[in-house]
This record gives sequence, structure tokens and C-alpha cells, in this order.
Amino acid sequence: MNEETLGVADINEILRLLPHRYPFLMIDRVVDMRGDEHAVGIKNITFNEPQFLGHFPNNPVMPGVLVIEGMAQTAGVLCLRAMPADGRPRSVFFLTIDKAKFRKPAVPGDTLEYHVDKIAHRRNMWWYRAEAKVDGALIAEAEVGAIFTEA
Repeated sequence: MNEETLGVADINEILRLLPHRYPFLMIDRVVDMRGDEHAVGIKNITFNEPQFLGHFPNNPVMPGVLVIEGMAQTAGVLCLRAMPADGRPRSVFFLTIDKAKFRKPAVPGDTLEYHVDKIAHRRNMWWYRAEAKVDGALIAEAEVGAIFTEA
């Protein structure tokens, strides 16, 4: 278990590591990274994001699937940052989404924190337990798994 503190990944590093781009990049920064074991992703929710045009007019709510995507992207940055640069894969795909629960909505003006902790790692597959929090309150949780590939 590697507990090395890796610090912070700013938006430039996130863009270098992940293939996601606007409007599907769901994290702005990743902090408190410890090896491949733990990290906290940060997402500042703003009213001008495209999902709020239809979800829902006059009552904007961050879609739950995008909250889960933010969890997975946080875990992806953590994994990729811990890998040697010459051994990083080209693609990452969802493997599993389990035990997802949504407790409260996130809305524009909120700062979402994605707390992720490694459950397991086998070959090119990783699993994380994730919690989404706003102002310290748990709003969603899930276990996410991903597979990293060379193609």
C-alpha cells in the first residue's frame, strides 16, 4: 500500500491525464491524494452548465449520473497519477457501478467533494468506494470500478 502524498492535480493536469472534455469533465481539481488509495475531487457547480437547461427548468438539479461520473473521474486521476508516465494506458472505461444511493440533490452554487477510497486493484482493473458531499453532508455514494486499456 503506497501512502505517498501526491498533493493536488489542478485543471491542467486533469486535462493531461483524462480524455474527458467540456461538457463531460466533472471535476475541477483533485486534492488530498495519497498514493492510489485516497483522493478528494472538487466540482464547482455553476448555473451555466448545459445539463441545467433540461434538468430541470426553474429547478436546476445536478443529474445523479453526472455525480457518479465525477466520482469515477476523481478515481481515474488518482490511478493515472500514481502510475509511471511511460506505463499510462490510453483509455479508461466503467467496469461497474454498485450500491449507488442518492440522498440529497446538488444544485448550482454548491461545491461537490468526491471522496474516493480504494477497495481493490487487480491487473488493469480498479475499484473505489466514493462519497459525494456538499458542505460536509453526504449527498450520494457508490462503488465504482474501471478498466484501463492500451487501445
